[in-house]
Amino acid sequence: MSKPQYSRVHKFLHWLSAAVIIWALTSGFYVSLFNVSATLKEWVSFINISLTTVYLPFFIARLYATQAYYRQMKGLHRKFADYLASSIHMLIHFTTATVMLTGFLMMDQAINVFGLFQVPHPLKDRVLITQFFTLHIWACGLLALLVLLHIAAVIKHEMCGKPVLERMRFR
Repeated sequence: MSKPQYSRVHKFLHWLSAAVIIWALTSGFYVSLFNVSATLKEWVSFINISLTTVYLPFFIARLYATQAYYRQMKGLHRKFADYLASSIHMLIHFTTATVMLTGFLMMDQAINVFGLFQVPHPLKDRVLITQFFTLHIWACGLLALLVLLHIAAVIKHEMCGKPVLERMRFR
């Protein structure tokens, strides 16, 4: 029995997630690790906060689509590699959720979403905000490592003749 196919919605949510996560991690690490102007830091922060806020409903839909996919696989005979891959994917989702939640909770001012609306900041306690900021940094580091691991696994599979990218291609 073959694995169930990903739906067009699942593929869209996967590639949207990839774009948002890679952009936010890359730009966030860039302005944090390199000496850049305060204007660039503010711009990247504004874009990342707005982008991830708008992305949140898509992330929730992705979690739902992923669970539906794994429910389809439940009755199939699965190899250890399938369990390992699904575990890594769940860890990526959990870490993404942690990054997004801590990013929200570390805010010390209202979240301005592309100038369209504002989300009030939830915390006033500076110590708690600082703790969420620290957790956010660690979660971003872990997420970057997991994304690199995911990309390396795709490259390894492709090089070994297992066309895993084919399953995520739009047809």
